[in-house]
Amino acid sequence: MLGITVLAASSSTSTASPLTPLLFFGVLIVGFYFLLIRPQRRQQQQQREAANNVDPGDQIVTLGGMFGTITEVDDDEGTILLEVAPGVEIRMLKQAVSRRVNADAQDEDEDTEDDAASSRPALGGGASSSAEEEADEQR
Repeated sequence: MLGITVLAASSSTSTASPLTPLLFFGVLIVGFYFLLIRPQRRQQQQQREAANNVDPGDQIVTLGGMFGTITEVDDDEGTILLEVAPGVEIRMLKQAVSRRVNADAQDEDEDTEDDAASSRPALGGGASSSAEEEADEQR
């Protein structure tokens, strides 16, 4: 008899709330929003801003992956004239601009790589850095 009362007590306490599936789907929808929808909207906004803020002389990359330099912007038609090779220009929609290519940012990246390479010791310990040489001269 003791086994029957325990079984009856456990079945009465395991009733789930009818709101549990609704809560699960709510959490799932919120998760999709923050993981998929929101970042995609932010990326679309950045692409629109990049397309609207182009000037002649800017080096850009199009959504199709073409690199070029803008030679003319026509805001009335919403188009740009893009030079893809010397003497070769094509007319494209401004919305086709994916991003700008900044030569200054590339130069800074190369400078930081050069600085990082010079601060690392050479393989085999052959060359010492200038800071080590100055320390040795002061001793």
